[in-house]
Parts: sequence; structure tokens; C-alpha cells
Amino acid sequence: MNYTLHQLRVFKEIVNQKSITKAAEALFLTQPAVSIQLKKFQQQFPLPLTEVIGRKLYVSPFGEEIAATASRILQEAEIMNYKVSLHQGKLAGKLKISIVSTGKYVMPYYLSEFVNQHKGIDFTMDVTNKQKVVNHLEENKVDFALVSVLPNHLRLEALPLLVNKLYLVGSAESEQKRTYSNKKILERAPLLFRESGSATRNAMESFLSSEKIPISKKIELTSNEALKQAVIAGLGYSIMPLIGITSALNRGDLKIVPFSGLPIKSMWNLVWLKDKKLSPVARSFIDYLVENKTSITKKYFSDAIEFSN
Repeated sequence: MNYTLHQLRVFKEIVNQKSITKAAEALFLTQPAVSIQLKKFQQQFPLPLTEVIGRKLYVSPFGEEIAATASRILQEAEIMNYKVSLHQGKLAGKLKISIVSTGKYVMPYYLSEFVNQHKGIDFTMDVTNKQKVVNHLEENKVDFALVSVLPNHLRLEALPLLVNKLYLVGSAESEQKRTYSNKKILERAPLLFRESGSATRNAMESFLSSEKIPISKKIELTSNEALKQAVIAGLGYSIMPLIGITSALNRGDLKIVPFSGLPIKSMWNLVWLKDKKLSPVARSFIDYLVENKTSITKKYFSDAIEFSN
């Protein structure tokens, strides 16, 4: 046999996508190029790896076995590359982080310089909902997670990064037209919520329950960005993390409305499983944050700090 690592990568992607067209898109190759590599790879085996019925591609049981072996070979090849880098005095390896959606306004700034300093690091950041972030931790699929509320059922180490403050906000136009007091806003204006399970949603509901505030109308949106745009458009008011709205506040699109009991305060924490054996890359990242998090916060989040003071 004389297969290449490139052929292994192509075949693995074909198996993952169950489509030559989709595999070509994922690999940034042309469809004919992928088809040629599949043909050359297939010629080295006496049994079929795939078959096409109608217009649909199917992977044979033998093909599934070869794909699993290909994954292991590619993984070992990556390890060899990392070892070469380490022997050359370079930090190399994979770093995987899972973050809640609002965390996209936070985590990149604590990562960028570290990743740019170490070109041998392959970095993956999954931006998803709170439940999936917790699942990633439970199943040990990531090195770290960024959360504002710590899951109580997991034994975690936590590194605090940035204070998270939630304020009542409305559009500049809504505030200009409003004729009733701040105290009556949550009772009379539509209130916009994140989806169920969101940490922001949970914080809002806990606050409303503790203050015994009745809601006139509830509107639900499934992302912080959609929520922000809806408030700017005048659909209603919301209680939102300051970190995601500072630009809109600076432009004058949104206004913070003083309200008793607000802001709600929590902390953005980088967390990892207490018993996890951290890789050299993961350990170096923690060391980097411990040394640099204060200067990063001042450099990139001064606007948020000023608004909250």
C-alpha cells in the first residue's frame, strides 16, 4: 500500500460528510480533486470503501473500519508534528474551549495573544448554549469552559477573569417616548428574554421572582445578538450583560435604565475539571492568564468598567 496522509484526510472527510461535494467544501478542494483522491485510495483495497446508490453515497462496513484507522493514523501524525515542535523549544498541541454564547464577547481577548505567540497550537472554540457547555465538561471533551454560573454538580477548578454585570436596558427612542416611571417599566413594557436554560435568562427570572415583579408581555429570542437588536428596534426592554452592549451604549442606540436591585452581578470564570490531567498547552494557558488577565481586562474592557462604575 502507498496511501498518503492527504488521501486519509480526504477519505475521513468523505465518511464524515457522507458526500463528496460536502467533503470538497469542508476541505476547500474541488469536487473532481476529491473524487480523484477517493479513486486512488480505493485502488489500494480489494474491498469497496463506498458505493453510490441513486445520488446518495454510502460507506461500506469495511470503509467504516478503514476510516477509523485513518483517524488514528492522522492523530498520530499530528502528535509527531507536536513532538518535533516541542523538541525545537516551541509550545505545540491542541487547545479546546467551550463557551456560552455571550462569552464570545469575552474569551477571544484572553486568547488572542497567547495563540499568536505559539504558532504550533491548534485552537478550537465552540460557542454554544449553557447545557452543551456543561455536557462538554462532563464528558471531558474540552480543556476549558467559560461560564458565568458554575455548575454545582461538577468538581471544578475556576479562574475568575471578568465581572459580569446585567443591567436593564431599552432603546434610545423608547426611553425618549416613555411617560411612566422606571419602577413601572417591567410591568408595562414588553420584556425580552433569552431562551430557557440560558444563564442570562435564569438570572433575569431569579431577579423578577425575588422582587415579585409581574410581567405584562414576554418575548423570547435565542441569541444575545438577536436580543440586542430587538431592544434597539424598540420591541421592548431587557436585562442584559453589559459586556455585549457597550458599543450600542457608546453609539447611543441603547440606554441603561436605573432600577432598584440592578445590576445583577456574577463573574466570568474559566473552568476545568478538578481531576483533569492538563496538557502542557493547557497548563501554559492558565499560567499566561494568571500573569496577564489584569492587563488584558484593562486593555479591552475599560469601556465596560467605566459604564459599570
